[in-house]
Amino acid sequence: MPAITLPDGSVRTFDGTVTGTTVAASIGPGLAKAALAMEIGGKQLDLSTPIEHDASIRFITKKDDAALEMIRHDTAHVLAEAVQSLWPETQVTIGPSIKDGFYYDFARDKPFTPDDFEAIEAKMHEIIAANADFSREVWDRDVAIEFFEQRGENFKAELIRDLPESEAISIYRQGEWLDLCRGPHMRSTGDIGNAFKLMRVAGAYWRGDHRNPMLTRIYGTAWRDKKELNAYLLRLEEAEKRDHRRIGREMNLFHIQEEAVGQIFWHRKGWRLYNVLQDYMRRAQERNGYEEVRTPQLVDRALWEASGHWDKYRENMFIAQVEDEDKTLALKPMNCPCHVQIFRHGLRSYRELPLRMAEFGACHRYEPSGSLHGIMRVRGFTQDDAHVFCTEEQIADETAKFVRMLAEVYKDLGFESFRVKFSDRPEARAGDDATWDRAENALKKACEIVGVDYELNPGEGAFYGPKLEFVLTDAIGRDWQCGTLQVDYVLPERLDASYIGEDSQRHRPVMLHRAILGSFERFLGILIEQYAGKFPLWLAPTQIVVTSIVSDAADYAHEVVSALKAAGLQAEADTRNDKINAKIREHSLARVPVILVVGRREAEERKVAMRRLGGAQQTILTLDEALSALSAEATPPDLARLSTKDA
Repeated sequence: MPAITLPDGSVRTFDGTVTGTTVAASIGPGLAKAALAMEIGGKQLDLSTPIEHDASIRFITKKDDAALEMIRHDTAHVLAEAVQSLWPETQVTIGPSIKDGFYYDFARDKPFTPDDFEAIEAKMHEIIAANADFSREVWDRDVAIEFFEQRGENFKAELIRDLPESEAISIYRQGEWLDLCRGPHMRSTGDIGNAFKLMRVAGAYWRGDHRNPMLTRIYGTAWRDKKELNAYLLRLEEAEKRDHRRIGREMNLFHIQEEAVGQIFWHRKGWRLYNVLQDYMRRAQERNGYEEVRTPQLVDRALWEASGHWDKYRENMFIAQVEDEDKTLALKPMNCPCHVQIFRHGLRSYRELPLRMAEFGACHRYEPSGSLHGIMRVRGFTQDDAHVFCTEEQIADETAKFVRMLAEVYKDLGFESFRVKFSDRPEARAGDDATWDRAENALKKACEIVGVDYELNPGEGAFYGPKLEFVLTDAIGRDWQCGTLQVDYVLPERLDASYIGEDSQRHRPVMLHRAILGSFERFLGILIEQYAGKFPLWLAPTQIVVTSIVSDAADYAHEVVSALKAAGLQAEADTRNDKINAKIREHSLARVPVILVVGRREAEERKVAMRRLGGAQQTILTLDEALSALSAEATPPDLARLSTKDA
């Protein structure tokens, strides 16, 4: 007689084995209709799964986030059935749910194109309308392999062969169609609804290996209802308008070309934006007690082997072979081992701790060409990287200081809030369990002391230690993981870093890896899309354009520009003999925040007509008034706070 404990603490007992369907029905017809799946012991299960022992149960309904993932998973199965119904010769491979949707990879002589979407979606609607039950079966391994091979499904047979011997071969049916799948699924195809849309196709190597066959991947999105779907599609439209690659071209910030795949050619205006951000970060780090260093680009493989990075990241490293010295060097993919070398150079005392070491470190990592994306995902990038060498007792205080610094930086850059994820030990890691216990407990204790709320992100820690991940939400609701704080007991041990303690003995420091922006390139891409290129005045690569109405005002326009530059502003003159409306439109498209218009009257009275980006009105100011107002507005927020404090 299993006793079933419900979320409200009440207990129901049943005579013999029951299913989630039975339990839901016993509670009431409303839940019986709404329940899509269940959760027992933290594990999601089909409602039809037998419950033979006492258990605590939670039902998953459409309002739960877990249901959204199941909708997408089930929609991927319906996509696969639809494709095989229309093109029976197609082999299905894998089809998981992903952020905002799902995909399925297909093996077919003729790749699919978006022209096929209309027919596929129509067939998917038919399958959903049929409301076929999802039912789970467990097959003998050899029987399953033979079954799929006889159907010509060689990819499925390969997947089954590679499964651990201890794993059950789980098959799900939806009507007459079936697929290899761990589950769980909702009750039937009808639970999916019709709030889905096929989005695009792409090539994908089987199992991500370029030596394997190329498959066709069909991406789709699926939501609880049409309202959510339409909101998502609207968000995509807005994201397209904000695409940093398009805005980068329109603002003449950067370009990328085949001769330097995954690396950025920064143009004058883009490099100005880059340096404004870097100067801001340098000031922030100096205020918070960091000492800036610079370490080599090419480092002998021996250091990477000692640190453990060679085994972990070798396939992502760019290698240089020095033949006359018989050495293998690697372009550094991260800065941490080099910072340990600086720490180790000379004898360190406990009085020097915490030692905060920062570098705008240029790194290189091999990323497959298919994963590159503008300046968001590149092969050559610069990190606002820093490492804090401290004692275990100093972890909480350093965490507090870092979180305060990070919050201030994000707010200054236009992000009012952020979420925190706690990523604990991954399956493949360095260090023993006792070391990981110390590191995870130390970081959790620091979060408690500091008052940092976090959500668990199981198994996603760095290979050397647990970490906090700081997630920003941009203007259109997208999440970006940027900042990180990682607690590392392993690397100081592996690279023999030590300091002399108060007891005159050698001790290992704890190493805190931290970044706020992460990659400058990626963060600048995020900023471009956050502001849609319409930067606040202090960040704008071109802050002001002074444009003349008539040629007689050209000299005055240049005089105004000189005065603006003398005040530290980024200003340009436009004295071309074009119509003023055309020039204003051109500079507005280039997203210049402020346009100062001057004609004969303005020249005679030493005034300017100020127009703001996106505004139709103009304000008449004296030149001195304009200089004062614009200088104040263009002052970076950290310097503005200092000015206010000094005043």
